[in-house]
Amino acid sequence: MKLAPLVAAGLIAAAGSAHAADFSDTWIGYRYSSGYAEPAIAKDVPKNIFTLAHFSGYKYGTNFFSVDLLRSLENDPANRNSTSQAQELYAVYRGSVSSSKTLGMKYDLGPVKDFSLTFGFDAGAKDTAFAPKPLKLLIGPTVNFAIPMGFVDVSLLAYDETNNNGIVGRKVQFDTTYQLGALWGVFFNLGTPAKFTGFVSITGPKGKDGFGVETETETLLRTSVQWDLGTLAGLNKGTFFAGIGYEYWKNKFGNPSGSTGSKNSVPVLVAEFHF
Repeated sequence: MKLAPLVAAGLIAAAGSAHAADFSDTWIGYRYSSGYAEPAIAKDVPKNIFTLAHFSGYKYGTNFFSVDLLRSLENDPANRNSTSQAQELYAVYRGSVSSSKTLGMKYDLGPVKDFSLTFGFDAGAKDTAFAPKPLKLLIGPTVNFAIPMGFVDVSLLAYDETNNNGIVGRKVQFDTTYQLGALWGVFFNLGTPAKFTGFVSITGPKGKDGFGVETETETLLRTSVQWDLGTLAGLNKGTFFAGIGYEYWKNKFGNPSGSTGSKNSVPVLVAEFHF
């Protein structure tokens, strides 16, 4: 892939510096909605989604890694001949290198606190007849904003994806495109500590898919408000969160507008246990 050498260099640099973490947070999470959409499936797909995630900071930047296990409960068969429902594994890694920490600079630009280089990958697999195996490489600049009681990071990344189309039986190499994204966290207290977190990504058209259909701009929003309910049960602050979320996905996986299962707009139940 065209971005592979750049992303690999970032991974090596992060791995070489991350042995002494400045901070570290690891958690298991859970999401559920009864109305997820899947391409080519006309009915809603309820899913249980289990997550293991880790976020840490080191001398020159940050590392984030998560693995999701997505288990469909109905309307999403595992393969053509199976009566069981589909399962999917999806992993995400994002690393960042801070310019202020690396170069020893301080910025006096209002809410802008730093500029970073972000790099990483997504990788997954699902046991359906389509048998998707996405591998996405990303790299590009990020502007880090400081806001009262939180943060906002805005990135413009080069995006390169390969996937598998089990229906036609071949690997698909998409065109390199862009991904514009924002990540945020706002922390507040209205009697109980709480947080408003999430991300939005806009991924440009990436050429033709495995069926020869032109892809369209893809938009994914995933956000939630969670309360620190662990404090009410006598647990340490920041241990157990639960709340409600929302997911919006337009032109899912780049599928054209109006195609079956290409749009998703659902409320989500969420919970996290940090340790």
